[in-house]
Amino acid sequence: MLEMTRTTARVKARWLITALVALAELGHLAWQVFHGGIQRHHLLNQADLPAISNAWGAVFLPLLAWFLAGRLLRRATGPQAAKGLALAALGALVAGIALSLAFVSGNADAPAYILLGIILVGLVLPTYRSEYVLGFVLGMAVTFGPILPALVVSFIAAVSAMVHYLLRPAFGWALARVRA
Repeated sequence: MLEMTRTTARVKARWLITALVALAELGHLAWQVFHGGIQRHHLLNQADLPAISNAWGAVFLPLLAWFLAGRLLRRATGPQAAKGLALAALGALVAGIALSLAFVSGNADAPAYILLGIILVGLVLPTYRSEYVLGFVLGMAVTFGPILPALVVSFIAAVSAMVHYLLRPAFGWALARVRA
């Protein structure tokens, strides 16, 4: 009975997260429609590369939220775990906003430094987890739409996962061999 209640609560929370993300994105797109049209962003900020419309966010962000919310809610086993997941998502959201603001500020070096800092944080924290990915994409979606931030966070998550699943265990194994 208790497990069924937890499952029901998780499903409701998953729907709530997805609905909030969908409403926020639809509001963002509506604002763009009435302020010059829905923006498009070129890959690598170069006009000769393909452009991706922010309108894709109406489909992509709710799907991403649904998938990632399901994954992170399975790990929210209690109030402390849920609080930690929320703080991680908030930190990633702030990092995404900081990277977006650095890019639009016009300073050519600031985005590179912030991105490098985010990658370095990924060496210590498991930024491949769903709460980090979702927070980062949502933090950058207003400025860049959803697709480009998803590509950026895919690279960050891949680096973090390689460090946490390959390099750390290999280093631990080598250290154990040296000590033996």
